[in-house]
Amino acid sequence: MPEQDDIFRANDIRGVYPDTLNERVVEEIGLAFGTFVGKNKRLALSMDIRKSSPLLKASFLKGLKKTGAKVFYIGKVPTPLLYFAIAHYKLDGGAAVSASHNPPKWNGLKLCGPMGRTYGAGFGQERIKKIYGSKKFIYREGGSVKDIHKKLMTDYEDFIFKKAKISKPLKIGIDPGNGADSIIASNILKKAGLLTVSINDKPDGNFPSRSPEPKPDNITALRDLVKSKKLDFGVAFDGDGDRAMFVDDNGDAFFGDITLAMMIKNMVKKGESVVFEFSSTKAVEDMIRLKGAKGIRAKTGRAFMIDKMGKSKARLGGEHSTHFYFSDIYGFDDALFAVIKMAQLVSKSGKRMSELMAELPKYERITDEFEVEDSKKFRIIAKMLDSLKRTNGRLVTVEGVKLITGSGWLMARASNTTPKIKIIAESEDKSNLQKMYRLAVSEFEKAKKAA
Repeated sequence: MPEQDDIFRANDIRGVYPDTLNERVVEEIGLAFGTFVGKNKRLALSMDIRKSSPLLKASFLKGLKKTGAKVFYIGKVPTPLLYFAIAHYKLDGGAAVSASHNPPKWNGLKLCGPMGRTYGAGFGQERIKKIYGSKKFIYREGGSVKDIHKKLMTDYEDFIFKKAKISKPLKIGIDPGNGADSIIASNILKKAGLLTVSINDKPDGNFPSRSPEPKPDNITALRDLVKSKKLDFGVAFDGDGDRAMFVDDNGDAFFGDITLAMMIKNMVKKGESVVFEFSSTKAVEDMIRLKGAKGIRAKTGRAFMIDKMGKSKARLGGEHSTHFYFSDIYGFDDALFAVIKMAQLVSKSGKRMSELMAELPKYERITDEFEVEDSKKFRIIAKMLDSLKRTNGRLVTVEGVKLITGSGWLMARASNTTPKIKIIAESEDKSNLQKMYRLAVSEFEKAKKAA
């Protein structure tokens, strides 16, 4: 049996199929989740396009039904439609069988409560994990399943089209990367009034075109498409459709915090709140001050972002990883809705997307990732913290370790979902940026050896 800590992550459950996550394990997680939520609860269930998802969905459903749960199956759809189903139909929670942006051999479960909130670490996951480990499941009669896929799709489209109106037709490029948005994105965006040119638009759980995690260096085909076809902008989705990496009309790709800064400048009004993570570029804070808005910092990860979005009733939120959160759609992240909002913004502005991005303050930045043993990544961060205490600057330890100096900052944190440590450095000039990045890498290498 796999170790619980191997599969229970900060924001969800993930493992390699069938080594650490298989049908037996997933059925027991279904039993644990059904036991946790209680009697006669109404739950939504979805899955992504991975090869193992149908088998794991069936096993999870089997476990849920044994606890008496009333399950509404919404089909093979992007994960944000699960959040929508839970919130829109006022269900008690739900789950998506998905490993999001992880490689094809992985799969997982995203467990949610009311309003689509994530049962992550510190938000109920520990209780589910405890039930799973103890095997103290509560069996009940009356479990059922109902397929509501068609109704959901109609209701979802009606809802989002009312929340964003595009003033003039734009021509955009989309790259679903053979993921879940290959199923619905092109059709929905066309109905929203956009002209779409698509690549990698056939669902395939092997993800043959590129990694399920979009990054500037693996979406060059989309970037070239936007330039060659003279499109207004482009977007690349991740494996389960909750991330959107935007590409402007010049073919330049942007991480989520830069895009968030542009959205703040053009969408947020004075007095409204914006949620952003500790690793966000300083341009986000600059735009919040410019607009007279209120900035709310959150730890990286959906559970933390959703919690802050709800408590602060924020208008907008975003992460470097290209998750975007909107009050218009129950405060959760939805990549398709982000595209429609971006199209609304660009069409209303009368400017090219590249012009809107050029209006932001410029900071030099390096983001890097280093693979480490999953069991050692938090020890490495702890050792980096001990060492950095002896350097000049202000340390922030809310998430990983962040060293702030007069001319920039560096940050190292353990990934919530993969066996990696992420290092980020940002500065106002390139020479200081390189200095801070080299310091971060040096401290990481020392800590890795010591761990």
